[in-house]
Amino acid sequence: MSQDALIRVEGLRKSFGSLEVLKDINFEVNPGEVVTIIGASGSGKSTLLRCINLLETPDAGHVWYHGEDLTGPKTDVDTLRQSIGMVFQGFNLFANKNVLDNCTLAPVTLKKMGKAEAEKVAMEHLDSVGLADFAKSPVTSLSGGQKQRVAIARALCMNPEIMLFDEPTSALDPEIVGEVLGVMRKLAENGMTMVVVTHEMAFAKGVSDRVVFMDKGIILEQGAPADIFSHPREARTREFLARYLDEPAD
Repeated sequence: MSQDALIRVEGLRKSFGSLEVLKDINFEVNPGEVVTIIGASGSGKSTLLRCINLLETPDAGHVWYHGEDLTGPKTDVDTLRQSIGMVFQGFNLFANKNVLDNCTLAPVTLKKMGKAEAEKVAMEHLDSVGLADFAKSPVTSLSGGQKQRVAIARALCMNPEIMLFDEPTSALDPEIVGEVLGVMRKLAENGMTMVVVTHEMAFAKGVSDRVVFMDKGIILEQGAPADIFSHPREARTREFLARYLDEPAD
């Protein structure tokens, strides 16, 4: 394991009741790297992501961030979590607030940023996702794709060092998936460290530095997109990718 890794996961295990969801996961993310996690539903992808920022508490193992053990008893998880942005499948926006207020709430309350500065930062990020004109709009008036772009802007307002995306397009209509993936592509091009759980194989193939394939609670294989998509070593990986690989090229 690299000593320079931004995130390092060692021996991670997680069960829900008698169901063992993660079985001895070892995994790392380096600064500036885009890692996509693929696999069938129920393979443990989202649970792994949620364990990285301790939204789920691991049963065993360690999550290291900059060499500090997030699972250690003295760790101030809330402070460290401010550096780890999270974008959820279901947006998780505050429905009773407008777009701008959703983006400024955390910087003002957690980082003690002044309201004017928080709004300036928020407008820059809303502009970067193409939603500056919607700053004063109620969240309830937005489309799913717009809500997810607001969620990305909101996470960026905390100036995170790494962004975690938990199936950010799976709740969206197919015709608006592209607008969210476009924002994520731009983040990757700008050097943001990202871990993305996704079923969007074209994104995984075209944007990732590394693809991780999970199956039944383990990392079955990982590697460069060209290797995973063109020369998968494991039968289960080949089986999972068969539908995608059999599609005719555009």
